[in-house]
Amino acid sequence: MKRVLFVLDASVALAWGLEDESNPYTDAALDALEHGEALVPSIWPLEVSNALLMAERRERISQAMVAEFLEYLRSLPIVVEQSGPEQIFGEVLLLAREQGLSVYDAAYLDLALRRGLPLATQDRALRTAAFRMGVEIFGPQEG
Repeated sequence: MKRVLFVLDASVALAWGLEDESNPYTDAALDALEHGEALVPSIWPLEVSNALLMAERRERISQAMVAEFLEYLRSLPIVVEQSGPEQIFGEVLLLAREQGLSVYDAAYLDLALRRGLPLATQDRALRTAAFRMGVEIFGPQEG
């Protein structure tokens, strides 16, 4: 089994399938998966699927490209950690409230906190909250 290297949020993973969103930071996260695994919260597949559907509806990506990209994501060493209602209604909601985040973003931060892992995200508010909570941001840093 590969070693878990970081918590991966949807903003980074989506950039791998939406060419206009790709950048050196997201490329570095993808490259890191050659040597380890990424961990994601249970919201991740829903968030990625919804963003791809929205991109498809806006004609940024075709249905065939969505299917191909989802197959590609399934081939990567990304492990979905299931969280029960107790965790979501408790710690995740509290963290979202305290840090001014959506519950969705707080799920990534909570996972990084509990596992002691860096967080790979492009979301500014999530990065700021991670910094306040002492969570390392997966490097290299962008801009």
